[in-house]
Amino acid sequence: MGWMRDETGLEKRAANYVPLTPLSHLRRAAEVFPDTLAVVHGPHRKTYREYHERVSRLASALVDMGVKPGDVVATILPNIPAQAEAHFGVPACGAVLNTINTRLDVDTIAYILDHGEAKVVLCDPQFMSVLAQAMEQMDGAAPKVIEVADPHEGVAATSDYPEYEEVLAGGDPDFEWIMPEDEWESLALNYTSGTTGRPKGVVYHHRGAYLMTMGTVVSWQLTLRPKYLTIVPLFHCNGWNHTWMMPLLGGTVVCCRDITAKAIYDAIADEGVTHFGGAPIVLNMIVNSDPSDRRTFDHDVQVYTAGAPPAPATLAKIGDMGFSVMQVYGLTETYGHVTECVWNGEAWDGLSQDDQAAIKARQGVAFPMMEKLDVVDDKNVPVPRDGKTQGEIVMRGNSVMKGYLKNPEATAESFEGGHFHSGDIAIMHPDNYVQIADRAKDIIISGGENISSVEVEGCLMAHDAVLLCAVVAKPDDTWGEVPCAFVELKDNHSVSEADLIAFARTKLAGFKTPKKVVFEELPKTSTGKIQKFQLRERAKAL
Repeated sequence: MGWMRDETGLEKRAANYVPLTPLSHLRRAAEVFPDTLAVVHGPHRKTYREYHERVSRLASALVDMGVKPGDVVATILPNIPAQAEAHFGVPACGAVLNTINTRLDVDTIAYILDHGEAKVVLCDPQFMSVLAQAMEQMDGAAPKVIEVADPHEGVAATSDYPEYEEVLAGGDPDFEWIMPEDEWESLALNYTSGTTGRPKGVVYHHRGAYLMTMGTVVSWQLTLRPKYLTIVPLFHCNGWNHTWMMPLLGGTVVCCRDITAKAIYDAIADEGVTHFGGAPIVLNMIVNSDPSDRRTFDHDVQVYTAGAPPAPATLAKIGDMGFSVMQVYGLTETYGHVTECVWNGEAWDGLSQDDQAAIKARQGVAFPMMEKLDVVDDKNVPVPRDGKTQGEIVMRGNSVMKGYLKNPEATAESFEGGHFHSGDIAIMHPDNYVQIADRAKDIIISGGENISSVEVEGCLMAHDAVLLCAVVAKPDDTWGEVPCAFVELKDNHSVSEADLIAFARTKLAGFKTPKKVVFEELPKTSTGKIQKFQLRERAKAL
Protein backbone atom coordinates (compact mmCIF):
# COMPACT_ATOMS: atom_id res chain seq x y z
CA MET A 1 0.00 0.00 0.00
CA GLY A 2 3.01 2.28 -0.24
CA TRP A 3 1.62 3.95 -3.35
CA MET A 4 -1.15 5.47 -1.23
CA ARG A 5 1.48 7.61 0.45
CA ASP A 6 4.00 8.05 -2.35
CA GLU A 7 2.14 8.33 -5.66
CA THR A 8 3.01 11.54 -7.47
CA GLY A 9 0.58 13.81 -9.23
CA LEU A 10 -1.86 13.99 -6.33
CA GLU A 11 -2.43 17.61 -5.32
CA LYS A 12 -4.53 19.59 -2.91
CA ARG A 13 -7.58 20.80 -4.81
CA ALA A 14 -10.29 23.33 -4.10
CA ALA A 15 -12.81 20.53 -3.67
CA ASN A 16 -10.86 18.47 -1.17
CA TYR A 17 -8.63 20.91 0.69
CA VAL A 18 -9.93 23.84 2.71
CA PRO A 19 -7.71 25.23 5.47
CA LEU A 20 -9.24 24.49 8.86
CA THR A 21 -10.43 27.63 10.66
CA PRO A 22 -13.08 28.40 13.29
CA LEU A 23 -14.33 31.13 10.94
CA SER A 24 -16.03 28.32 9.01
CA HIS A 25 -18.27 27.61 11.99
CA LEU A 26 -19.93 31.03 11.92
CA ARG A 27 -20.26 31.11 8.13
CA ARG A 28 -22.03 27.76 8.30
CA ALA A 29 -24.18 28.76 11.31
CA ALA A 30 -25.52 31.81 9.44
CA GLU A 31 -26.91 29.38 6.84
CA VAL A 32 -27.91 26.44 9.08
CA PHE A 33 -29.11 28.30 12.19
CA PRO A 34 -30.02 31.79 10.85
CA ASP A 35 -32.86 32.43 13.30
CA THR A 36 -31.29 30.72 16.32
CA LEU A 37 -30.24 32.99 19.18
CA ALA A 38 -26.46 33.38 19.00
CA VAL A 39 -25.44 36.06 21.52
CA VAL A 40 -27.31 37.34 24.58
CA HIS A 41 -26.49 40.23 26.89
CA GLY A 42 -29.64 41.48 28.59
CA PRO A 43 -31.72 43.16 25.86
CA HIS A 44 -28.95 42.52 23.29
CA ARG A 45 -30.25 39.37 21.60
CA LYS A 46 -28.81 38.56 18.20
CA THR A 47 -29.55 35.63 15.91
CA TYR A 48 -26.86 33.92 13.86
CA ARG A 49 -27.95 35.90 10.81
CA GLU A 50 -27.46 39.14 12.77
CA TYR A 51 -24.25 37.90 14.44
CA HIS A 52 -22.71 37.12 11.05
CA GLU A 53 -23.75 40.53 9.72
CA ARG A 54 -22.23 42.39 12.70
CA VAL A 55 -18.99 40.40 12.37
CA SER A 56 -18.85 41.27 8.66
CA ARG A 57 -19.39 44.95 9.44
CA LEU A 58 -16.56 44.85 11.99
CA ALA A 59 -14.16 43.17 9.56
CA SER A 60 -15.05 45.72 6.88
CA ALA A 61 -14.60 48.65 9.26
CA LEU A 62 -11.18 47.41 10.37
CA VAL A 63 -10.05 47.21 6.75
CA ASP A 64 -11.28 50.77 6.25
CA MET A 65 -9.12 51.77 9.26
CA GLY A 66 -6.06 50.43 7.49
CA VAL A 67 -5.83 46.95 9.03
CA LYS A 68 -4.12 44.50 6.69
CA PRO A 69 -3.78 40.70 6.84
CA GLY A 70 -1.25 39.76 9.49
CA ASP A 71 -1.75 42.97 11.49
CA VAL A 72 -2.69 42.73 15.16
CA VAL A 73 -5.97 44.08 16.55
CA ALA A 74 -6.17 44.18 20.35
CA THR A 75 -9.11 44.28 22.73
CA ILE A 76 -9.38 45.39 26.35
CA LEU A 77 -12.89 44.22 27.04
CA PRO A 78 -14.93 42.23 29.56
CA ASN A 79 -17.14 39.38 28.37
CA ILE A 80 -19.59 41.49 26.36
CA PRO A 81 -20.94 40.95 22.81
CA ALA A 82 -18.21 43.05 21.17
CA GLN A 83 -15.57 40.70 22.58
CA ALA A 84 -17.33 37.69 21.08
CA GLU A 85 -17.76 39.52 17.76
CA ALA A 86 -14.07 40.44 17.70
CA HIS A 87 -13.18 36.74 17.85
CA PHE A 88 -14.63 36.37 14.36
CA GLY A 89 -14.46 39.92 12.99
CA VAL A 90 -10.73 40.39 13.52
CA PRO A 91 -9.61 37.18 11.77
CA ALA A 92 -12.32 37.70 9.12
CA CYS A 93 -10.27 40.62 7.80
CA GLY A 94 -7.09 38.52 7.94
CA ALA A 95 -5.82 40.11 11.15
CA VAL A 96 -4.59 38.51 14.39
CA LEU A 97 -6.67 38.93 17.56
CA ASN A 98 -4.88 40.00 20.76
CA THR A 99 -7.25 39.91 23.75
CA ILE A 100 -5.52 41.75 26.61
CA ASN A 101 -6.12 40.88 30.26
CA THR A 102 -8.23 43.70 31.73
CA ARG A 103 -6.59 43.26 35.13
CA LEU A 104 -3.08 44.15 33.99
CA ASP A 105 -1.19 47.26 35.06
CA VAL A 106 -0.36 50.17 32.79
CA ASP A 107 3.27 49.19 32.20
CA THR A 108 2.41 45.64 31.11
CA ILE A 109 -0.34 46.80 28.77
CA ALA A 110 2.07 49.29 27.19
CA TYR A 111 4.60 46.47 26.71
CA ILE A 112 2.00 44.19 25.08
CA LEU A 113 0.80 46.92 22.70
CA ASP A 114 4.40 47.65 21.73
CA HIS A 115 5.50 44.03 21.43
CA GLY A 116 2.45 42.93 19.46
CA GLU A 117 2.44 46.11 17.35
CA ALA A 118 -1.34 46.47 17.60
CA LYS A 119 -2.82 48.67 14.87
CA VAL A 120 -6.25 49.04 16.49
CA VAL A 121 -7.55 48.44 20.01
CA LEU A 122 -11.17 48.00 21.10
CA CYS A 123 -11.56 49.22 24.68
CA ASP A 124 -14.35 49.33 27.24
CA PRO A 125 -14.92 52.75 28.92
CA GLN A 126 -13.99 51.18 32.26
CA PHE A 127 -10.41 50.72 31.01
CA MET A 128 -9.97 53.80 28.83
CA SER A 129 -7.88 55.68 31.41
CA VAL A 130 -5.51 52.70 31.75
CA LEU A 131 -5.23 52.47 27.97
CA ALA A 132 -4.51 56.20 27.70
CA GLN A 133 -1.67 55.93 30.23
CA ALA A 134 -0.33 52.82 28.47
CA MET A 135 -0.26 54.55 25.08
CA GLU A 136 1.69 57.43 26.62
CA GLN A 137 4.34 54.93 27.76
CA MET A 138 4.60 53.09 24.43
CA ASP A 139 7.85 53.25 22.47
CA GLY A 140 6.20 52.51 19.13
CA ALA A 141 3.23 53.96 17.31
CA ALA A 142 0.05 54.08 19.35
CA PRO A 143 -2.90 52.10 17.95
CA LYS A 144 -6.15 53.58 16.74
CA VAL A 145 -8.88 53.26 19.36
CA ILE A 146 -12.52 52.17 19.19
CA GLU A 147 -14.45 52.69 22.43
CA VAL A 148 -17.04 50.01 23.22
CA ALA A 149 -19.91 51.23 25.38
CA ASP A 150 -22.06 48.72 27.28
CA PRO A 151 -25.57 50.20 27.56
CA HIS A 152 -26.98 47.09 29.26
CA GLU A 153 -24.64 47.62 32.20
CA GLY A 154 -24.96 51.41 32.09
CA VAL A 155 -21.38 51.90 30.88
CA ALA A 156 -21.38 54.90 28.54
CA ALA A 157 -18.63 56.10 26.21
CA THR A 158 -16.25 58.60 27.81
CA SER A 159 -14.04 59.83 24.98
CA ASP A 160 -14.00 61.37 21.52
CA TYR A 161 -12.85 58.12 19.93
CA PRO A 162 -15.30 56.46 17.55
CA GLU A 163 -17.83 54.31 19.40
CA TYR A 164 -18.23 50.65 18.47
CA GLU A 165 -21.85 50.74 17.28
CA GLU A 166 -21.06 53.75 15.10
CA VAL A 167 -18.12 51.87 13.61
CA LEU A 168 -20.32 48.86 12.85
CA ALA A 169 -22.94 51.08 11.25
CA GLY A 170 -20.35 52.23 8.75
CA GLY A 171 -19.18 48.72 7.91
CA ASP A 172 -20.28 46.56 4.99
CA PRO A 173 -22.68 43.74 6.02
CA ASP A 174 -21.77 41.89 2.80
CA PHE A 175 -18.00 42.15 3.29
CA GLU A 176 -16.26 39.10 1.83
CA TRP A 177 -14.26 37.51 4.60
CA ILE A 178 -10.52 37.03 4.10
CA MET A 179 -10.15 33.35 4.88
CA PRO A 180 -6.72 31.82 5.61
CA GLU A 181 -4.87 30.36 2.66
CA ASP A 182 -2.92 28.13 5.08
CA GLU A 183 -4.37 26.79 8.32
CA TRP A 184 -0.96 27.44 9.95
CA GLU A 185 -1.57 31.18 9.58
CA SER A 186 -1.73 33.08 12.86
CA LEU A 187 -5.18 33.52 14.36
CA ALA A 188 -4.59 34.95 17.82
CA LEU A 189 -1.88 36.36 20.06
CA ASN A 190 -2.24 35.71 23.78
CA TYR A 191 0.21 36.88 26.41
CA THR A 192 1.21 34.73 29.35
CA SER A 193 0.98 36.18 32.82
CA GLY A 194 4.69 36.86 32.96
CA THR A 195 5.70 33.99 35.22
CA THR A 196 9.37 34.61 34.40
CA GLY A 197 9.30 38.38 34.07
CA ARG A 198 7.87 39.99 30.95
CA PRO A 199 4.87 38.16 29.47
CA LYS A 200 5.52 36.07 26.38
CA GLY A 201 3.35 36.35 23.27
CA VAL A 202 1.79 32.97 22.49
CA VAL A 203 0.76 32.60 18.84
CA TYR A 204 -2.22 30.42 17.88
CA HIS A 205 -2.96 29.13 14.39
CA HIS A 206 -6.33 28.52 12.73
CA ARG A 207 -5.89 24.74 12.68
CA GLY A 208 -5.29 24.49 16.41
CA ALA A 209 -8.37 26.53 17.31
CA TYR A 210 -10.56 24.62 14.85
CA LEU A 211 -9.51 21.26 16.27
CA MET A 212 -9.86 22.54 19.83
CA THR A 213 -13.51 23.28 19.09
CA MET A 214 -14.00 19.80 17.65
CA GLY A 215 -12.20 18.06 20.51
CA THR A 216 -14.23 19.94 23.10
CA VAL A 217 -17.50 18.79 21.53
CA VAL A 218 -16.41 15.19 22.02
CA SER A 219 -14.97 15.71 25.49
CA TRP A 220 -17.93 17.66 26.88
CA GLN A 221 -20.40 15.38 25.06
CA LEU A 222 -22.08 18.45 23.63
CA THR A 223 -25.28 18.26 21.60
CA LEU A 224 -27.00 20.88 19.46
CA ARG A 225 -27.99 24.29 20.87
CA PRO A 226 -26.15 24.42 24.21
CA LYS A 227 -26.35 27.66 26.15
CA TYR A 228 -22.91 28.73 27.31
CA LEU A 229 -22.26 31.33 30.02
CA THR A 230 -19.01 33.28 29.51
CA ILE A 231 -17.48 33.12 32.96
CA VAL A 232 -14.00 32.25 31.68
CA PRO A 233 -12.61 35.63 30.53
CA LEU A 234 -12.34 35.78 26.76
CA PHE A 235 -8.83 37.18 27.29
CA HIS A 236 -7.81 33.84 28.86
CA CYS A 237 -6.86 31.52 25.97
CA ASN A 238 -9.71 33.14 24.03
CA GLY A 239 -12.16 31.83 26.61
CA TRP A 240 -10.79 28.32 26.12
CA ASN A 241 -11.97 28.65 22.48
CA HIS A 242 -15.62 28.17 23.48
CA THR A 243 -16.85 31.28 21.67
CA TRP A 244 -15.33 29.92 18.44
CA MET A 245 -17.07 26.60 19.17
CA MET A 246 -20.65 27.73 19.82
CA PRO A 247 -21.64 28.36 16.16
CA LEU A 248 -20.60 24.80 15.33
CA LEU A 249 -23.58 23.61 17.40
CA GLY A 250 -25.97 26.50 16.96
CA GLY A 251 -25.29 27.35 20.60
CA THR A 252 -26.04 30.55 22.47
CA VAL A 253 -23.31 32.64 24.08
CA VAL A 254 -24.69 34.29 27.22
CA CYS A 255 -22.40 37.19 28.15
CA CYS A 256 -21.51 37.89 31.77
CA ARG A 257 -19.66 41.12 32.48
CA ASP A 258 -19.22 40.80 36.25
CA ILE A 259 -18.92 37.35 37.75
CA THR A 260 -21.06 36.89 40.86
CA ALA A 261 -23.03 33.96 42.24
CA LYS A 262 -26.24 35.89 41.60
CA ALA A 263 -25.33 36.52 37.96
CA ILE A 264 -24.59 32.82 37.47
CA TYR A 265 -27.83 31.66 39.06
CA ASP A 266 -29.87 34.28 37.17
CA ALA A 267 -28.37 33.17 33.85
CA ILE A 268 -29.15 29.54 34.59
CA ALA A 269 -32.71 30.27 35.69
CA ASP A 270 -33.61 33.01 33.18
CA GLU A 271 -31.61 32.03 30.09
CA GLY A 272 -31.47 28.27 30.60
CA VAL A 273 -27.65 28.14 30.68
CA THR A 274 -26.46 24.56 30.34
CA HIS A 275 -22.66 24.96 30.33
CA PHE A 276 -19.92 27.16 31.69
CA GLY A 277 -16.24 26.99 32.60
CA GLY A 278 -14.37 28.60 35.44
CA ALA A 279 -11.56 28.44 37.95
CA PRO A 280 -12.11 26.72 41.31
CA ILE A 281 -12.79 30.16 42.81
CA VAL A 282 -16.04 30.19 40.81
CA LEU A 283 -17.02 26.85 42.31
CA ASN A 284 -16.25 28.21 45.78
CA MET A 285 -18.38 31.26 45.01
CA ILE A 286 -21.34 29.07 44.13
CA VAL A 287 -20.89 26.73 47.10
CA ASN A 288 -20.59 29.62 49.56
CA SER A 289 -23.20 31.87 47.95
CA ASP A 290 -25.85 33.61 50.00
CA PRO A 291 -29.15 31.69 49.83
CA SER A 292 -30.86 34.89 48.68
CA ASP A 293 -28.71 34.87 45.52
CA ARG A 294 -29.66 31.33 44.55
CA ARG A 295 -32.35 30.38 42.04
CA THR A 296 -34.01 27.05 41.43
CA PHE A 297 -33.49 25.25 38.12
CA ASP A 298 -34.55 21.84 36.85
CA HIS A 299 -31.71 20.87 34.55
CA ASP A 300 -28.15 19.65 35.05
CA VAL A 301 -25.45 22.28 34.45
CA GLN A 302 -22.17 21.01 33.01
CA VAL A 303 -19.03 22.74 34.29
CA TYR A 304 -15.40 22.66 33.22
CA THR A 305 -13.03 23.79 35.96
CA ALA A 306 -9.34 24.61 35.52
CA GLY A 307 -6.67 27.06 36.62
CA ALA A 308 -5.67 25.24 39.81
CA PRO A 309 -6.50 21.83 41.25
CA PRO A 310 -9.94 22.18 42.89
CA ALA A 311 -10.42 21.05 46.46
CA PRO A 312 -12.18 17.66 46.64
CA ALA A 313 -14.47 19.07 49.35
CA THR A 314 -15.64 21.80 46.98
CA LEU A 315 -16.28 19.29 44.19
CA ALA A 316 -18.31 17.14 46.55
CA LYS A 317 -20.50 20.05 47.70
CA ILE A 318 -21.21 21.55 44.29
CA GLY A 319 -22.20 18.16 42.92
CA ASP A 320 -25.22 18.19 45.24
CA MET A 321 -26.33 21.60 43.93
CA GLY A 322 -27.13 20.59 40.34
CA PHE A 323 -23.68 21.08 38.81
CA SER A 324 -21.68 18.31 37.13
CA VAL A 325 -18.01 19.28 37.24
CA MET A 326 -15.15 17.93 35.14
CA GLN A 327 -11.57 18.90 35.92
CA VAL A 328 -9.57 19.96 32.86
CA TYR A 329 -6.06 21.31 32.52
CA GLY A 330 -4.07 23.34 30.06
CA LEU A 331 -2.04 26.47 29.52
CA THR A 332 -2.06 29.58 27.40
CA GLU A 333 0.38 27.72 25.13
CA THR A 334 -2.17 24.95 24.52
CA TYR A 335 -5.23 27.07 23.62
CA GLY A 336 -6.67 26.27 27.06
CA HIS A 337 -7.73 22.82 28.21
CA VAL A 338 -6.00 19.80 26.69
CA THR A 339 -6.58 17.18 29.40
CA GLU A 340 -9.84 15.96 30.87
CA CYS A 341 -10.76 13.73 33.77
CA VAL A 342 -12.91 11.31 31.76
CA TRP A 343 -15.21 9.49 34.17
CA ASN A 344 -14.90 5.69 34.36
CA GLY A 345 -18.35 4.81 35.62
CA GLU A 346 -17.81 1.07 35.89
CA ALA A 347 -14.83 1.51 38.18
CA TRP A 348 -15.81 4.66 40.08
CA ASP A 349 -19.58 4.94 40.42
CA GLY A 350 -19.58 2.68 43.48
CA LEU A 351 -16.96 4.68 45.37
CA SER A 352 -17.77 6.97 48.26
CA GLN A 353 -18.48 10.63 47.47
CA ASP A 354 -15.15 11.68 48.95
CA ASP A 355 -13.25 9.13 46.85
CA GLN A 356 -15.11 10.22 43.73
CA ALA A 357 -14.30 13.87 44.43
CA ALA A 358 -10.61 12.99 44.86
CA ILE A 359 -10.61 11.33 41.42
CA LYS A 360 -12.38 14.32 39.86
CA ALA A 361 -9.54 16.51 41.13
CA ARG A 362 -7.14 14.76 38.72
CA GLN A 363 -6.14 16.47 35.49
CA GLY A 364 -6.80 13.26 33.58
CA VAL A 365 -6.02 12.18 30.03
CA ALA A 366 -5.44 13.98 26.72
CA PHE A 367 -8.25 15.58 24.72
CA PRO A 368 -9.06 13.87 21.37
CA MET A 369 -7.25 16.49 19.26
CA MET A 370 -4.01 15.98 21.24
CA GLU A 371 -1.45 13.41 20.20
CA LYS A 372 0.59 12.78 23.32
CA LEU A 373 0.48 13.54 27.03
CA ASP A 374 3.11 12.31 29.45
CA VAL A 375 5.07 13.03 32.61
CA VAL A 376 8.84 12.92 32.16
CA ASP A 377 11.95 13.25 34.27
CA ASP A 378 14.77 15.73 33.69
CA LYS A 379 16.14 13.51 30.90
CA ASN A 380 12.81 13.48 29.02
CA VAL A 381 12.18 9.88 30.04
CA PRO A 382 8.60 8.98 31.09
CA VAL A 383 8.23 8.45 34.83
CA PRO A 384 6.78 5.18 36.20
CA ARG A 385 2.96 4.97 36.26
CA ASP A 386 2.97 4.49 40.00
CA GLY A 387 1.01 7.51 41.26
CA LYS A 388 4.07 8.64 43.24
CA THR A 389 7.03 9.52 41.01
CA GLN A 390 7.05 13.18 40.07
CA GLY A 391 8.04 14.69 36.74
CA GLU A 392 7.06 17.42 34.30
CA ILE A 393 3.93 17.35 32.19
CA VAL A 394 4.76 17.39 28.46
CA MET A 395 2.47 17.23 25.46
CA ARG A 396 2.30 17.39 21.70
CA GLY A 397 -0.61 17.75 19.32
CA ASN A 398 -2.66 20.04 17.15
CA SER A 399 -3.61 22.44 19.91
CA VAL A 400 -0.10 23.46 20.88
CA MET A 401 1.02 26.99 20.02
CA LYS A 402 3.12 27.93 16.99
CA GLY A 403 5.62 29.49 19.38
CA TYR A 404 6.44 32.70 21.27
CA LEU A 405 6.35 35.90 19.23
CA LYS A 406 9.83 37.35 18.62
CA ASN A 407 11.36 34.90 21.11
CA PRO A 408 13.01 31.98 19.28
CA GLU A 409 15.14 31.03 22.29
CA ALA A 410 12.14 30.54 24.59
CA THR A 411 10.29 28.72 21.80
CA ALA A 412 13.16 26.27 21.26
CA GLU A 413 13.49 25.65 24.99
CA SER A 414 9.78 24.96 25.41
CA PHE A 415 9.80 22.39 22.57
CA GLU A 416 12.95 20.54 23.65
CA GLY A 417 12.72 16.82 22.94
CA GLY A 418 9.89 17.16 20.44
CA HIS A 419 7.11 17.99 22.86
CA PHE A 420 5.92 21.06 24.73
CA HIS A 421 7.19 21.42 28.29
CA SER A 422 4.49 22.75 30.63
CA GLY A 423 6.69 23.51 33.64
CA ASP A 424 4.08 21.81 35.84
CA ILE A 425 5.04 19.00 38.19
CA ALA A 426 2.80 15.93 38.24
CA ILE A 427 2.47 12.21 38.84
CA MET A 428 1.08 9.57 36.48
CA HIS A 429 -1.39 7.07 37.88
CA PRO A 430 -1.42 3.40 36.75
CA ASP A 431 -4.51 4.12 34.62
CA ASN A 432 -2.59 6.85 32.72
CA TYR A 433 -4.40 9.71 34.47
CA VAL A 434 -2.20 12.69 35.21
CA GLN A 435 -2.44 14.56 38.50
CA ILE A 436 -0.57 17.77 39.29
CA ALA A 437 1.59 17.39 42.38
CA ASP A 438 2.86 20.96 42.45
CA ARG A 439 3.01 23.92 40.12
CA ALA A 440 6.34 25.19 38.91
CA LYS A 441 7.78 26.52 42.13
CA ASP A 442 7.81 30.22 41.43
CA ILE A 443 4.28 30.47 40.07
CA ILE A 444 1.40 31.56 42.28
CA ILE A 445 -2.07 30.85 40.90
CA SER A 446 -4.63 33.23 42.37
CA GLY A 447 -8.18 32.98 41.12
CA GLY A 448 -6.96 31.44 37.88
CA GLU A 449 -4.37 34.18 37.31
CA ASN A 450 -0.67 33.34 37.17
CA ILE A 451 1.55 35.56 39.29
CA SER A 452 5.33 35.69 39.03
CA SER A 453 6.96 35.67 42.45
CA VAL A 454 10.03 37.20 40.79
CA GLU A 455 8.00 40.19 39.62
CA VAL A 456 6.49 40.79 43.07
CA GLU A 457 9.88 40.40 44.73
CA GLY A 458 11.37 42.90 42.33
CA CYS A 459 8.68 45.40 43.25
CA LEU A 460 9.17 45.01 47.00
CA MET A 461 12.93 45.20 46.71
CA ALA A 462 12.49 48.70 45.31
CA HIS A 463 11.32 49.93 48.71
CA ASP A 464 14.01 51.77 50.64
CA ALA A 465 13.48 49.75 53.81
CA VAL A 466 13.66 46.28 52.23
CA LEU A 467 16.92 44.34 52.31
CA LEU A 468 15.73 40.97 51.03
CA CYS A 469 12.39 39.44 50.25
CA ALA A 470 10.92 36.19 48.98
CA VAL A 471 7.36 35.70 47.77
CA VAL A 472 5.57 32.37 47.91
CA ALA A 473 2.01 31.10 47.64
CA LYS A 474 -0.16 31.20 50.74
CA PRO A 475 -3.28 29.00 50.65
CA ASP A 476 -6.50 31.02 50.56
CA ASP A 477 -10.10 29.81 50.85
CA THR A 478 -11.39 32.33 48.31
CA TRP A 479 -8.62 32.66 45.73
CA GLY A 480 -6.90 29.28 46.06
CA GLU A 481 -3.54 30.98 46.55
CA VAL A 482 -2.42 34.53 47.27
CA PRO A 483 1.06 36.08 47.34
CA CYS A 484 2.73 36.06 50.74
CA ALA A 485 5.94 38.07 51.19
CA PHE A 486 8.70 37.28 53.67
CA VAL A 487 10.82 40.38 54.17
CA GLU A 488 14.12 41.25 55.81
CA LEU A 489 14.48 44.94 56.58
CA LYS A 490 17.61 47.02 56.38
CA ASP A 491 19.24 48.05 59.66
CA ASN A 492 17.68 51.16 61.17
CA HIS A 493 14.76 51.01 58.75
CA SER A 494 11.15 50.21 59.42
CA VAL A 495 7.93 49.88 57.46
CA SER A 496 4.55 48.45 58.40
CA GLU A 497 2.84 45.57 56.65
CA ALA A 498 0.05 47.89 55.49
CA ASP A 499 2.48 50.45 54.10
CA LEU A 500 4.49 47.86 52.20
CA ILE A 501 1.33 46.37 50.68
CA ALA A 502 0.18 49.89 49.73
CA PHE A 503 3.59 50.51 48.11
CA ALA A 504 3.27 47.32 46.05
CA ARG A 505 -0.23 48.28 44.97
CA THR A 506 1.08 51.43 43.31
CA LYS A 507 3.31 49.34 41.04
CA LEU A 508 1.45 46.06 40.52
CA ALA A 509 -1.98 44.92 39.41
CA GLY A 510 -4.19 44.35 42.44
CA PHE A 511 -4.23 40.56 42.14
CA LYS A 512 -0.41 40.50 42.20
CA THR A 513 -0.13 42.54 45.41
CA PRO A 514 0.94 40.56 48.52
CA LYS A 515 -1.94 39.84 50.85
CA LYS A 516 0.36 39.04 53.77
CA VAL A 517 3.81 40.33 54.74
CA VAL A 518 5.96 38.61 57.37
CA PHE A 519 9.04 40.40 58.69
CA GLU A 520 11.79 37.94 59.62
CA GLU A 521 15.26 36.79 58.67
CA LEU A 522 15.04 34.62 55.58
CA PRO A 523 16.41 31.07 55.66
CA LYS A 524 19.41 30.71 53.35
CA THR A 525 21.86 28.12 52.15
CA SER A 526 25.59 28.44 52.81
CA THR A 527 25.91 30.22 49.48
CA GLY A 528 23.20 32.73 50.34
CA LYS A 529 20.35 31.23 48.31
CA ILE A 530 16.96 31.73 49.94
CA GLN A 531 15.35 28.43 50.88
CA LYS A 532 11.87 28.97 49.55
CA PHE A 533 10.67 25.50 50.41
CA GLN A 534 10.87 26.44 54.10
CA LEU A 535 8.91 29.61 53.46
CA ARG A 536 6.19 27.68 51.65
CA GLU A 537 5.72 25.56 54.74
CA ARG A 538 5.64 28.70 56.90
CA ALA A 539 3.03 30.25 54.62
CA LYS A 540 0.82 27.17 54.88
CA ALA A 541 0.86 27.48 58.65
CA LEU A 542 -0.04 31.17 58.76
